[in-house]
This record gives sequence, structure tokens and C-alpha cells, in this order.
Amino acid sequence: MNAIQVISLTLLSVLVANAQVIKPGRCPRPAVQPEFDAARYLGTWYDIQRLPHTFQKGECSTATYSLKSPGVVGVLNRELLADGSISTISGSAMAKDPTEPAKLLVSFFENSPPAPYWVLSTDYDNYSLVYSCTDLGILHVEFAWIMNRQPTMPEEIIEELHSTLSSIGVQVDKLITTNQDASYCSAMHQ
Repeated sequence: MNAIQVISLTLLSVLVANAQVIKPGRCPRPAVQPEFDAARYLGTWYDIQRLPHTFQKGECSTATYSLKSPGVVGVLNRELLADGSISTISGSAMAKDPTEPAKLLVSFFENSPPAPYWVLSTDYDNYSLVYSCTDLGILHVEFAWIMNRQPTMPEEIIEELHSTLSSIGVQVDKLITTNQDASYCSAMHQ
């Protein structure tokens, strides 16, 4: 085996072991929110459902977006871990191409490559559907988040967003629901 194959197999093994969603082929290229307005997207969003991944293990998850500078959005992700502590991570996002403002690149660590953060659909006041996908040679790893401005979301909206995800090949049966119960999540609001 050559070095690229060994690295790819090692990376694949690590991702599979950590419950990432890995699929054959290249990433789909879904349509994104037309005329995305980042200023209207700012504020707090509650995680309702997501594909499983290693970097988000808690409950009561929120993402808060703020304007850092022209064209740069600040990102603050928070979650309640099983031990009762609150985990936070901050980063920034920006559109790679100003003509496609819904296709953001988000970065949380210096000197690490940014990850795609594509807003597929939002009404800005209630729901947001976000998709991210990274090609790994003959495979790809994908992420998806269904978010709402409130800790709960009507089932009919969830079903509509599931339909959008299904249309691009996302296995919606893999989505996990985030606990946003008010009493359970009370530590997040202190």
C-alpha cells in the first residue's frame, strides 16, 4: 500500500470508530439558501437534531453568531456535558465567495483547515438547516444540523427539513435529537 492509502484507511478507521457518517463517493452539491443574509442569521440557534460526530457530545447545544468584522461572523458553540460542565468553543465563519454567501467556511482552530458550513434553508426567525461535507478521496464525511430559534420545533417543519436532507442523500434515520428540556438545560442559562 502506498502512503496515501494507509493514511486514508487510518483516517477512515478513526472516523468510523467515532460514529461519524461516512459514505462512498464525493460530496453532493446541494442548493443553498438564495440571497442569504448573514445579518439576519445572527443570534442564538438551538440544536434540534444533528448527524452524530465526535466534536459535539453534550446536550442543550446552542450556536450563537455575532458580527466580528465586515464579512466575518463570530461563532460560539455551547453544550452541557454529562458531568454537568458546560463546554464552549469559539471560532469564525466567512463566505469563501461573496456571490455565494450561504456557503460559509468555519474555523475553530488556528492553522487548521476550515470546514464547510452551508445554510441550505432558513427563514431567519424560526428554523435553519445546515449541511457540511468533506471529501476524503473515494469517500466523504457529512454533517447536518436542524436548528431553531426556540428549544423546540414543530414536527411538520422537522419533516420538511428531513425531506430536504433526504433529497441530497442524507440518511435522516441517523439524525439524533438533542435534549433541550428546560429543566435539564437550566445550567446553560445561569
